[in-house]
Formats: sequence, C-alpha cells, structure tokens
Amino acid sequence: MTRVGNEYELTVDDVAHGGWCVGRHDDQVVFVRHALPGERVRVRVTEETTRFLRGEAIEILTASPDRVEAPCAFAGPGKCGGCDWQHASLEAQRRMKGQVVSDQLSRIAGIEREVVVEELPGTPDGLGWRTRVRFSVDDEGRAGLRRHRAHGIEPVDRCLIAHPGVTELGVTETRWPDVKDVEAVASSTCADRAVVVTPTKARLTTLPELKASSAVLRRFKGGRVQAVRGRRGVRETVAGREYRVSAGGFWQVHPAAGEVLTAAVMDALKPLPGETAMDLFCGAGLFTGALAEAVGPEGRAMGVESGAEAVRDATYNLRDMEQVRVEKNDVAAQLREWADVRADVVVLDPPRAGAGVKVVRSVTGMRPRAVAYVSCDPATLARDLAEFERSGYRLMDIRAFDAFPMTHHVECLAVLEPVHKARRHQEQDQD
Repeated sequence: MTRVGNEYELTVDDVAHGGWCVGRHDDQVVFVRHALPGERVRVRVTEETTRFLRGEAIEILTASPDRVEAPCAFAGPGKCGGCDWQHASLEAQRRMKGQVVSDQLSRIAGIEREVVVEELPGTPDGLGWRTRVRFSVDDEGRAGLRRHRAHGIEPVDRCLIAHPGVTELGVTETRWPDVKDVEAVASSTCADRAVVVTPTKARLTTLPELKASSAVLRRFKGGRVQAVRGRRGVRETVAGREYRVSAGGFWQVHPAAGEVLTAAVMDALKPLPGETAMDLFCGAGLFTGALAEAVGPEGRAMGVESGAEAVRDATYNLRDMEQVRVEKNDVAAQLREWADVRADVVVLDPPRAGAGVKVVRSVTGMRPRAVAYVSCDPATLARDLAEFERSGYRLMDIRAFDAFPMTHHVECLAVLEPVHKARRHQEQDQD
C-alpha cells in the first residue's frame, strides 16, 4: 500500500544535495523539502521508492534559529519549485551549501576538505540576480514556473530572484496563447533584452507586446533558435571585453559571476606569455578571451564547444586575437584529435553532467602544469576529481561561490596540479 499522501512527524538531522534535508521515520530515510537541520516537522509524503521517501514539511513544530520568513509568496510546499532555501537566512544557505560540497567530495572522491561558500557582490538580499529565467505557460496562456518534481505550473505575478531587466519585460503580466514557454534574458551590463518563445504550433502566432523593448526569437523543436526581430542575443562586458551571447546560449546568470570566476580562474592558473592554454566547454569564449590576453600573440588559446550558436559567438567575440582557435566539436572527440598537443594550462567548465572519464584522461594525458575545473554540480565534480586523482593530479584548492542565492545550486572552482608538483609545493610550505 502506498504511503504517498501520508503525514508523519520527524526530526530533521542534516542537509543533503539537491535542496533536501534528511530525517527518518520508523528507520525509513525521508528526504524533506522546506525544512532545516535540527527542526521537528510534520511531513507529507510526495514520493515513495524501495529505499526512501520524499516529502514536504507542511508544518514546522520546532523551528531552527536559521529559519526566516520566505520573501516570495510562491515559495513553499506545493508551490514554485525554483527556490529551495528561501526559508533560511543567507548565512545559513551558504553554510549548508559548503557542507554539501564537502560531503560530496568526501563520499564520492574520498577528499576531506572544509568548503566555505563566498558571497558574490551586488545582491546582499539574495534577490534580483537571475538574468535568464525560463517561464512555462499553462493552458490559459499564463506564464509561471514549474512546481518541484512535477509537470504542474505555478502562475506567478513576479519572480523575486529575477534580474530587474527580466522583470521589466513583463512576461508574467502578459498572456501567451499557443506558447509552451518563454525565456526572458537581460544583460547585466547594458540595456539589451530578449525573449525566446517556444510555440506549441508549427507556425508562430502573433506575439503580444511586452512592457519593455526587446529582441524576439523563436525556439524550434530540437533547440534551434531563430531571430524574429532584433538582435540574436545580448551583450555582456567582462574585464573590459564585450561578449555577444546568443539568447538561447549559456552565460553565467548572476551579474557578478563572470567577473569573479574569470579573476579566480586566472589567479589559479597564472598563464604566462607564450604558453598554450585550453578552454574546454568554452561557450561564448569568456575564459578563452582572458587566457588569450594572458598568453599573448606568441601563445595559443584553444577553445572547444559543441553548440553551433556558442561557437559562432566565441569566434565573433575573439575575432581580434590571432592566437585564438575555437573548434565546434564534442570535447572528448576534439581532445582525441589534439592528443599530440602539449597544453600548459587547461580550464574546464562543463554542463551539470560534468566532464567525464574520457575528457579527464585526455586532459591529464597532456600533462598541463595546472587545471582549473569550474562546476555547478558538486556530485559530478567530485566524481571527476576522483578520476583526476587516479590519473596523477591532486586537488590543490577549491573555492565555492554563492552564484545562485535562494537555491541549492553552488558554483565551484577546483584547482589541480600534477602530483609531483603538488608534493614540491607542500614541501616548500613546510619549510
């Protein structure tokens, strides 16, 4: 007999990856949303497996001192699934994220590290930062956000973590007939705005007027994006260089993340004039551009990206530097072609699925003196760090950044060096 819908009282023991907390009921593990470690809660079961239950805390019987009132009316059990931690103070959010990263490193990679999550500048209240928001549209044409682990849509009048430029477009105040979803994009460094619309019909219907002027693009089945009017994307400026980013492409969604991560990567790698630098999963060329400037015209900056739109962006953005080469290819396949290349420094910034064994082995086979791995998922990061360890590279440093306040997501930067070099550094530190 199913236990979905049952309610239980339990004490929450700890935080878990994915925005959950963990407790037990009759020796059954229960993953709970909307709770905090140390709380006594009433949980309604939403999902049952052979090994554990999932549920939502529908009543807080004994509250944690870290609990605060959620600023958004759409955050809570059965509502929007976008924000995991609005009921926790920002200090507590960062502390829990650091604990999750540490736990994943320990459990998956056998690496024991205390991780402190750093606040990014510009969003002291944790709101108004997300420069790209994808709204789903219900059968009545209302824009909203998906509920957690469900197909249902929560209509919202405003998303509080959305950047002001996204809010200005008025997507949630507009009806969207015959539209499946609307992605709203705002540049954090200029006035560029764009919406990417996915119609439910083969022909694009007449679109409503938005509150603020913007480019309009259409997303086809399979992900291809076509401009309807205006620019194909938005412009962002990082470290004095302007980047064109297609509206459907990848860019860090926190306004400060581009600058902070670029500075952190460059400080970790310290690329030198004349060196060969690789940027794997390079997107629109953010790290490639910084590496190219550091290695100079006598060096090489080699980027790889599988997305055609991103490759076009990167090629355009870095067109003034002859030392740059950007290839459109699967990263693992391209590294096989570059098997004879000697890379001095390497950056990896893979999607949530991580780099994977083949990519890690190819990178370590090039024997770079330093590797910087940027990751938005601590579990796949830990998995890949374990492979780096097996391939002769040691984790020298790890930093974590609160690039996604109010959610469970966290951006990490892991710095690796060959074991022989790492030992030499440790001996020097001891001396």
